[in-house]
Amino acid sequence: MKLFITVQNKTVPVYSDEKNKKKLNLLVSALESKVVKGKRAIKKCLDSLISIEIVGCEAILHSYNETDSLALSLY
Repeated sequence: MKLFITVQNKTVPVYSDEKNKKKLNLLVSALESKVVKGKRAIKKCLDSLISIEIVGCEAILHSYNETDSLALSLY
C-alpha cells in the first residue's frame, strides 16, 4: 500500500503492507519531533528523504545517500 505524507514541506511516499492508521499517526508524530529535537544524523537523513517503508513496528527512512538511511522505532 502506498500513502503520501508531508515532511519538511516535501511530499514523501510511505510504503506499508497493511493499512494501519495508528502506525501512520505514530510515524507522523515521531518525524515531527525528530525535525525539532533530532540529532545531526536524523536531520541529515530527513533533508535527503526519498521514501519511507513501514516494516512491523519500525519505519525505514530511505535517503538519496544509502549510508544516511535509518530505521526509526514507532513504539
